[in-house]
Amino acid sequence: MVESPTGRFWEVDLLRGVAIVLMVLYHLVFDLNYFNVYNIEVSSGFWLAVARLTASLFLLLVGLSLTLSHSRARLLRQEDRFFFRLLKRSAWILSLALAITFFTYYFLGKGFIIFGVLHLIGVSLLLAYPFLRLQRANFIIGLLFIFVGVYFQTVSVDYPWMLWLGLVPPDFYSVDYFPVFPWFGVILIGIGLGDMFYTDYKRRIDLPNLSINSFMTLLAFLGRNSLTIYLVHQPVLIALLHLGGVLLPWQSA
Repeated sequence: MVESPTGRFWEVDLLRGVAIVLMVLYHLVFDLNYFNVYNIEVSSGFWLAVARLTASLFLLLVGLSLTLSHSRARLLRQEDRFFFRLLKRSAWILSLALAITFFTYYFLGKGFIIFGVLHLIGVSLLLAYPFLRLQRANFIIGLLFIFVGVYFQTVSVDYPWMLWLGLVPPDFYSVDYFPVFPWFGVILIGIGLGDMFYTDYKRRIDLPNLSINSFMTLLAFLGRNSLTIYLVHQPVLIALLHLGGVLLPWQSA
């Protein structure tokens, strides 16, 4: 068990690092298809499963990390400041998300990111606050969000104002789209997992200490820097494709 209320749990960082590696791998494959380097089916089958697995792991860890942060704030008797830290973090992430919206609109046009995973996380940090006290009831609530989200996928609307909830016009397309329904439900399930396995900021299961392994240490390092890697990995991948001779759409325009 972790006794210090300020310590980190290596396994959480490691799992986030695994998600980062999967994300970069998927986006490399996506870019190869998007820029017509190779014809790869990314919207169904194996690679769609990789994308969904990666997103689900990320969002589960968002919820679990919220539980850890809330528990640590209680132990340090800083719960009164916790919401304001969430508000500040949410504002920072949403500002980054809006920047991504601007740049993808400029460079991609159709398919630009309106409500992607960063938009979802920024909004969810605030939406999740009242759910943190519901503990394991979040498993059921999270499933309800997911079921509603699945239903919303069968519904078509004539206006774009409900995109953030999961209701889209028939011709809507975005390269990165994570509406509140169903994806906030995954975050709520992560909150439930956090309450189950890390009650009062203590690990409730015994794990072999893999943090001394150099490969696991690397994955944990990637996990601790996941936001930075998320922001820079696509520009780096696209730059590498350009250096490899790939003609980008905005160059041929």
